[in-house]
Amino acid sequence: MRTLEATGLAEMLFATAEAAFVVDAERRILLWNRAAEHMLGYPAREAVGLTCCELLIGHEGDHDRDRLCCRAPHVLDVHHFDVCTRTRSGSTIWVNVSALRVPVGEAGERTIHLLRDVTATRQMLALFRERLATTTRPGPSNGNGALTPREVEILRLISTGLNTKKAARQLHVSPATVRNHVQNILGKLGAHSRLEAVAYASRHDLIR
Repeated sequence: MRTLEATGLAEMLFATAEAAFVVDAERRILLWNRAAEHMLGYPAREAVGLTCCELLIGHEGDHDRDRLCCRAPHVLDVHHFDVCTRTRSGSTIWVNVSALRVPVGEAGERTIHLLRDVTATRQMLALFRERLATTTRPGPSNGNGALTPREVEILRLISTGLNTKKAARQLHVSPATVRNHVQNILGKLGAHSRLEAVAYASRHDLIR
């Protein structure tokens, strides 16, 4: 670590609030700062000497190992990737890793890793995807979505832009009757609005 200390990198990494560690050419950890201890639960005395893969290997198999232990041809390349790992207590977390390989003269190479806990972000994205996947799309909710002739007639009037009162006047019924028919139409088509019902009916040739 003398070379890192000479450049001030070791002191800077120890002082930073961001989780960080440094490995040698064999991927063995030489430096493990307090922020890394706090994030993953491993004290420096346990982490130093292990390989980064032993502590951060993801649960997706060899793909994560290849990314974490990559040996890029350009020593100054910065690599960014997410990896799923476990803390010392067994909790699963997602960590975003930025790895910077640097030359250190006779000492060989060192790779600085900066870690950020992105578990909350990953969970939020997963929730969004789940909600999007399960969002109800307009479609028949009663098996066949068959509309009565009167419902088709009302839906056709709605498609022309008539409101409830005008549709009721044209059909010689009360506005309440039209509203009841509209609710039945929305339920049968699985639509959430008149516009959505008209769009669905048009796509499926329910109104002409």
